[in-house]
Amino acid sequence: MTNVDQSRIRFLKEAPFGRGPVVCIMARDQRVSDNWALLHAQHLALELKKPLVVLLPITAEYPELTRRQAAFMIAGLRETVRDLARLNIPAAVPSGAKSVISLDALLPKLQPGAIVTDFSPLRASRMWKQQLAERIAIPLIEADAHNIVPAWVASDKQEYAAYTLRPKIHRQLGRYLTDFPAPVKHPFGYAGSVVAPDWNTIENAVVTDDSVAAVGNFTAGSRAALDVMSKFLTNKLAAYNDGRNDPNVGAQSQLSPYLHFGQISAQRVALEAQRYQDDIPSQEAFLEELIVRRELSDNFCLYNPRYDSLDGFPDWARTTLNEHRHDPRPYLYSRDDFEAAATHDELWNAAQNELVLTGKMHGYMRMYWAKKILEWSPTPEDALAAALYLNDKYELDGRDPNGYTGVAWSIGGVHDRPWFERDVFGKVRYMSEGGCRRKFDVSGYIDRISRLRSEVAL
Repeated sequence: MTNVDQSRIRFLKEAPFGRGPVVCIMARDQRVSDNWALLHAQHLALELKKPLVVLLPITAEYPELTRRQAAFMIAGLRETVRDLARLNIPAAVPSGAKSVISLDALLPKLQPGAIVTDFSPLRASRMWKQQLAERIAIPLIEADAHNIVPAWVASDKQEYAAYTLRPKIHRQLGRYLTDFPAPVKHPFGYAGSVVAPDWNTIENAVVTDDSVAAVGNFTAGSRAALDVMSKFLTNKLAAYNDGRNDPNVGAQSQLSPYLHFGQISAQRVALEAQRYQDDIPSQEAFLEELIVRRELSDNFCLYNPRYDSLDGFPDWARTTLNEHRHDPRPYLYSRDDFEAAATHDELWNAAQNELVLTGKMHGYMRMYWAKKILEWSPTPEDALAAALYLNDKYELDGRDPNGYTGVAWSIGGVHDRPWFERDVFGKVRYMSEGGCRRKFDVSGYIDRISRLRSEVAL
């Protein structure tokens, strides 16, 4: 079996290997195929002639889950556990509100010889790994299975904008944008017992907000993700460059929930997209979003621990927002008003309703949506809190570096530059309904979401 490029991994704890199985903690990238963390864990287990066991600690990466997010994640995990079983790799699912603590209860039973886990730049992930490293006496290894160029290789600092990260990524793609070896049926069986997951009990245990129902417009799992990818590349990629900012065209890939829960690898999507040569501008535009912009978000959250705070905004943005924090607002709304889509703006209400009803908001509308929350909130702090609350509650891909970075761009000028000064926004980029009308059929979008809302109500 081919070894994983060693720059894709790093030791969070260096220690002698133990005698037990290699344990792979699959927290962010929850798939069997195209998974560098699982591949490295298996390579290590084969070298050591040890069993391989996978743990899926559901709430380690996502401490709070709505019914919508939990149902989607668990449907994908069911498939992952079945795929692992075919490879003679047992999987356990420590879960509930204290799933990280459950790891402490489970690991002594497994007596692992080493632990391999996947990479995430978010605070919750880094905290549980630090706590785990302090409690074990075996190696803890992290593999970046999410980014094409490992985040710590792409850059060792927070990048100012896409144009500063782009050349660093492009210089490395020849090395890292390669195909994956396949995991093999593991020859060393685990002699201990692993309790089969009781999925209904697990789902009920991990849900912290039962008010947001599951949605039926996305089918979860790696096979569904591959199907969505294939249909996008075959039927929609050619329209991406011209149509991606029009919410009526349907030119976006719809892959974000699958990428968020690691049900598909961005590297696999990039490899497949490169094979489509019918429309080079659309191919380049899509790969820019998939690779540079997405990995820029991980860079921001990795090197800026205040990614969800005004303190994480650039100096110029904090200064200008503070200078205008007492400007009169044309409208003022509470978080409850926003959540109920009860503003004066039909376009904004439509975007919020799309989010609530479908679990996803069109990317262009999400920028407009967040900027209007800033315009209509008493303070920038209120705006940031409301935008993150609504995004994380209703988006299938909530609590994601892309979400944190997108909101920080919209409200706090992250990865942007100062613009012409105006009330409330200061020098933060402004967006208007008029600007949207020049880009797409606003009335058509509002009507479509209104019909969707009526259908759901029936």
